[in-house]
Amino acid sequence: MTTNRNLNVRNPLYGQLVVGPPGSGKTTYCEKMQKFLKELDRKVEVVNLDPANDGMDYQASIDIMKLITVEDAMSHLGLGPNGALIYCIEYLETNFDWLVQQLKASKSNYFIFDCPGQVELYTHHNAMARMFSKLEEMGYHLCVVHLVDSHYCSEPGKFISTLFLSLNTMLQMGLPQVNVLSKADLLKQFESKLPFGMDFYTEVLDLQYLLDALDATPGMGKYKKLNAAIVSLIESYSLVSFSLLDANKTESLLRLKNAIDKANGYVYGAGEEVSVNSLLACAVGAETESERMEKNINTYLQ
Repeated sequence: MTTNRNLNVRNPLYGQLVVGPPGSGKTTYCEKMQKFLKELDRKVEVVNLDPANDGMDYQASIDIMKLITVEDAMSHLGLGPNGALIYCIEYLETNFDWLVQQLKASKSNYFIFDCPGQVELYTHHNAMARMFSKLEEMGYHLCVVHLVDSHYCSEPGKFISTLFLSLNTMLQMGLPQVNVLSKADLLKQFESKLPFGMDFYTEVLDLQYLLDALDATPGMGKYKKLNAAIVSLIESYSLVSFSLLDANKTESLLRLKNAIDKANGYVYGAGEEVSVNSLLACAVGAETESERMEKNINTYLQ
């Protein structure tokens, strides 16, 4: 009987590429999501691809810092922090076989990639996109999970930059992408500053309202044409929307997991489906409440 060595029917491979600016909660998310998925009996491991990440809250089964670190690049090549980080990622791309062998040696079939926080790696530089494109060609079902701190909703200028960053990342990476407003539990610190309801930010509704608020911001009047051009560009693609995330709440992780599974095409194993149904039964009340929270920011923050 002839077999196809490249066909992995028994154990399909999946992954989340967790990206976002520094301080957006990527490492915390990786730790919380790994624990959550393990409760569903999913064989999941975290892969640290940040060569400067020396404060991990999780145990990385695969760690770029065993290959190269930013500190090494700075000391041996005389580079600054940003240049050293880019060098490390390019070094990883050059030694891509190292990463592939590490992944092949794992007994897991689901990987959460904790990526560096330098946004240029996902908006202008091509090394990350090329590496993950190769993994896709090898049969990995991937999606980008793009985290942005929810405090960027507090000002029109910050939110428009968030939209632009999210869209740029989607186009550069060329993968299914789930955009996330993280740290939703901290929204109460600036809820009085929100000019619109939460639906506006998650669904990215009529941006003319955002443009009007942006033009009315002190000091922004002289940028009216630029603001209009940016808003028009974002609307023309009509790709960006956001999910809210409170990483400390099971129902919030559950909603986000469902969105990610839809994006990367994850299919439940028999045992996991039982675990998911059990979890859903326990969280159904909280899940219903969470849907109401997303419709009403004041309810969400209680």
